[in-house]
Amino acid sequence: MSTFDEKARTWDTPERRERAEAVAASIRSALDLDNTMRAIDVGAGTGLLGLALAGDVGEMVLADPSAGMLEVVNEKLAADSPSNVSGLRFDLLADPPPAGPPFDLVVSLLVLHHLDDTLAALSAILGLLRSGGRLALADLDAEDGSFHDADAEGIHHRGFDRLAVTRQAREAGFIDVRVVTSMTIERDDGSFPVFLLLGRRP
Repeated sequence: MSTFDEKARTWDTPERRERAEAVAASIRSALDLDNTMRAIDVGAGTGLLGLALAGDVGEMVLADPSAGMLEVVNEKLAADSPSNVSGLRFDLLADPPPAGPPFDLVVSLLVLHHLDDTLAALSAILGLLRSGGRLALADLDAEDGSFHDADAEGIHHRGFDRLAVTRQAREAGFIDVRVVTSMTIERDDGSFPVFLLLGRRP
């Protein structure tokens, strides 16, 4: 069983809920969302970000490779029955794009630093999008490693330099790439800025 499978049942802390709402608000501010859009939350976990944005788009797919996280997602969907939201077992770096038309929007929250090959991840995201589709990825600015506990697994990057991740997004094929500050996570051990990486598939 993976760490994320084990943590799924206790994932939805007040801090994580507030974080997802704040990032959702920053995405709404940065992009024009509407009910014609097909969106996917990559590495959705228990779906906090995608569910926060579900009312702003026509369709939201909550995609995650963790069976435990998807079990929680499906329980939420069974309880609330949102007609435009679905859960999907999906590994960005291992699986082909999901069935159906390409997406208009790909979002994620603190996922990119868990993926070893950032350029491959951004290229895979490009492959999920239709021409003109948008990217909105929230992740940590470069930090000293204190954001995660010492026993945290699957941490491949201690945040990102904004200029470097912008260059990688362009190298992956995105245009109109920019980075804005989404929010700041305030904790007893420090402040951790979270950026929003924005871009468009040509």
